[in-house]
Amino acid sequence: MEVIKIPSHKTLQQAAEWFATLSDESVTDQQKSAWARWLNQHSQHRQAWLYVENVGQRFHRATQIGDLHDVSHTLTAARTAQLTRRKTLQGLGALCVMGLSWRFTPLPKFTQNYTMAWRADHHTATGETRELALQDGGQLWLNTASAININYQASKRQIVLLAGEILIQTAADSQSRPFFVNTSQGTLQALGTRFTVREQGETTLLVVYEGAVKIQTTSGKTQIINAGQQTYLSQHHIQPYVTAEAAREAWTRGLIVANNISLKSLIAEVNRYQNGHITINPAIENLRVMGTYPTNQPDHVLAMLESALPIKVQRILPWWVALQPSE
Repeated sequence: MEVIKIPSHKTLQQAAEWFATLSDESVTDQQKSAWARWLNQHSQHRQAWLYVENVGQRFHRATQIGDLHDVSHTLTAARTAQLTRRKTLQGLGALCVMGLSWRFTPLPKFTQNYTMAWRADHHTATGETRELALQDGGQLWLNTASAININYQASKRQIVLLAGEILIQTAADSQSRPFFVNTSQGTLQALGTRFTVREQGETTLLVVYEGAVKIQTTSGKTQIINAGQQTYLSQHHIQPYVTAEAAREAWTRGLIVANNISLKSLIAEVNRYQNGHITINPAIENLRVMGTYPTNQPDHVLAMLESALPIKVQRILPWWVALQPSE
C-alpha cells in the first residue's frame, strides 16, 4: 500500500495553487514551464504535487457515480461474502450515496469506505448523522461516515462498530440479555447506560454519560468506566480515565462545541463533516476557540472564525481551503 507523506503547509499551498493554475483552460506555456521548474527544485515540491494531484483526482472520481473500476476487486470480495438480499440492496444504495461524498483519505482507505457501506447493516455518508430505534427499545445514533452491524441473539445483544462513532442509550431488556459493543480494540459491555464509542485509528474512545461500561481489550485487560468518565483503549492498553467531556455528544444535535480548544482541533472536527479539505498555517493552529458551530455548514463556520480570530480564509480550490494569519 502506497503511503503519501503530507508535506509542509507552505509547500502544500504552493502545490495547490499550481494545481489551480494548470487546471485553468487558459494556462499558458510559460506557466507550464514555470510549474516544471518549481516541481524540479526540491523533492518536497514533488511530494506536495503528488499529494495534491492525488486528492484532486479522488475528488473527481468520487463525484462520478459510475466510475467504480478502482474498487471492483474489493466489491467483488464483498459480493462473495454470502451477503443477504437485504444487505445487498442496502449496499447498492450506499454506493450511490458514497459516490457523491468524499473524504481526504488515501485511495486504499477510500476503497475501504465503499466496502464498509456495502457490507454494513447501517451506515452514514460524510456529513450525515442518523438515529435508529433498536428492537429492545434502546436508541442508537450514527455520526458522520460511520458504519455498524447489529446482531441480536437469544443470548446477547451486540453492536459491531465498523467505522466512525456512535451514541447509545440502552434500554432494559425483557430477556435480560447483556449488551455489547465490539470494536477492533476490544469489547464494551453496557451496564445500564448512555455512552459514545468512536474508532480513532489504533484506539477507541469511550465516553460514559450515564451508568457504567465494562471494557475488555482484545488482549484481556479489563476496567469499568463510570458515568462522567472517559478513556481511550487499544488492543493492549486502557488509558487512565479522565473527566468526560459532555459536549462530545452535541453532534447528535448537529453541533460542534468548542470549549477553549485549539483551532487545529476544531478544524479537525469540521473536516469530518464536509467533503473538502481545510488546512491551517502552523502560526495560527494553536489559537484558542470558544463557541458552538454547526456540523452541516462549513462555510458558515469559517466565516464565524474569520470574524472572531486574526485569520483569513483563502480558497485555493473549490475543495481546498487554507487558513492563514490575517497579517
